Amino acid sequence: MSLGWGILATGGIARAFASDLNTAGLRIAAAGSRRQESADRFAAEFGAPHAHGSYEALVDDPTVDIVYVATPHPQHVEAATLALEAGKHVLVEKAFTVNRGEAERLRALAAERGLVAMEAMWTRYLPHMRRAHEIVDAGTLGDMRMLTATHAQALPTDPAHRLNDLALGGGALLDLGVYPVSFAWDFAGRPTSVQATARFAETGADTDVAVVMSHESGAISTSVSTSRAAGLNTAHILGTTARIDIESYWLAQATFTVTATDGTVLERFEERIDGRGMQMQAIAAERAVAEGASSPAELTIDETVEIMGTLDEIRAQIGLAYPGE
Repeated sequence: MSLGWGILATGGIARAFASDLNTAGLRIAAAGSRRQESADRFAAEFGAPHAHGSYEALVDDPTVDIVYVATPHPQHVEAATLALEAGKHVLVEKAFTVNRGEAERLRALAAERGLVAMEAMWTRYLPHMRRAHEIVDAGTLGDMRMLTATHAQALPTDPAHRLNDLALGGGALLDLGVYPVSFAWDFAGRPTSVQATARFAETGADTDVAVVMSHESGAISTSVSTSRAAGLNTAHILGTTARIDIESYWLAQATFTVTATDGTVLERFEERIDGRGMQMQAIAAERAVAEGASSPAELTIDETVEIMGTLDEIRAQIGLAYPGE
């Protein structure tokens, strides 16, 4: 039998994740919210046998083995700590925490308790990303020279909206920019230098962020993220002998083409799986638990902590701080 999943918070991302759990036949044991009626509605919709009107009750539910944390970023560390201290594994929405210090605390607590702690960077586990890794690892692209990715969405501009509220971790970087930064880490490795610039809303939340990084692999990565304009949202990996062009929407299930420098199409990848694809990270989490690993190989907890450090450096350069830091 699969692990019993507890869904902590019942907003839009939690609904998408629960739907994909059901698509994959994984087991939702319980839903938890700060309001009982919200938990009841969520549990009824997604077939969870238990609904709890507090996060404490959710993590104390003996039918729950692993908790999916779907709160806003500033609440991640508190919610994940609650679950880990209750002996539950955790899958925490990205960005994993607000800063590296919080991520380090969760890593240490999970290690102390012998539990899995992982970031819900679902893109890492999708079929097109796994295939792209196989192609890069086979040397098809030659020496990697450059990666580039855009994440541009026209999101709500209401100052009271979560995305524009610094107290709720709002801003383009932690909501959108985390994807291309993680993508660059994934394929090019650790950055050796980071340069960033940004534009801000009246609330102080970042709305547009551009990042250029040099990596240990020798590659350069560029990314642009914005919450104020819709874009094609493509990604590209360029090597000396070929390139991979990932079509829109690159961070979700997407098609890509591998093209040699002479223009020859080497491969066209179009594989799809059912649902949105968020179930793949859940399957990886269950595998890590079964294997006694601290986190999946596709995105280790150590790499997640390092990525949070990169995001901290970007924030320092653009002058972005959150309340309480």
